[in-house]
Amino acid sequence: MLLFVNIKQHVIDKLEKGLSPDLTYHNVTHTLDVLEQAVDIAKYEGIKNENDLLLLKIGALYHDVGFLNVYTGHEKVSCEIAYKELLGFGYSEDQINTICGIIKATKVPQRPKTILEKIICDADLDYLGRDDFFKIGEGLYKEFLYQRIVSDSRSWNFLQVSFLKRHHYFTETTKQRRQKQKKIHLEILKSKLY
Repeated sequence: MLLFVNIKQHVIDKLEKGLSPDLTYHNVTHTLDVLEQAVDIAKYEGIKNENDLLLLKIGALYHDVGFLNVYTGHEKVSCEIAYKELLGFGYSEDQINTICGIIKATKVPQRPKTILEKIICDADLDYLGRDDFFKIGEGLYKEFLYQRIVSDSRSWNFLQVSFLKRHHYFTETTKQRRQKQKKIHLEILKSKLY
């Protein structure tokens, strides 16, 4: 089995070389942030099994690698890339299936089944309840403008309000850490609309 440090370098190199510069949110910075948050949440959620932690970290690295090929439906492509590469790196089908479950769990609307899937979902959207929410959101706004998902700041703010109203965290750790600030962000966004 290829060591995690080597897989990390491989995936980051691949993303740095291949991702479009128009991906101002779904980029290397986001991938590394999700990895960091996943590890941190796992620690507080009591995940101590080394194999589980390894699979979670690999899932975090690969969760958006599908953006190299497609925008919509990137999770499925991320799994296909991970499956092919990780078999070559010596991982078992069972391990890869767990990793693919982790990747697929990030598809919105999120429907995680396992604790590792819940952790990756919360790590992927951790920024919703952080102080850097508006800064990170600016990158997503630019990306959505480019993708024609939104047309202006008003449609963007409507989308954010709608998303924040529907979104919920899955782990107790993230609920305690991020829920309060996420509600504050929602109120700020609502005040911009009404």
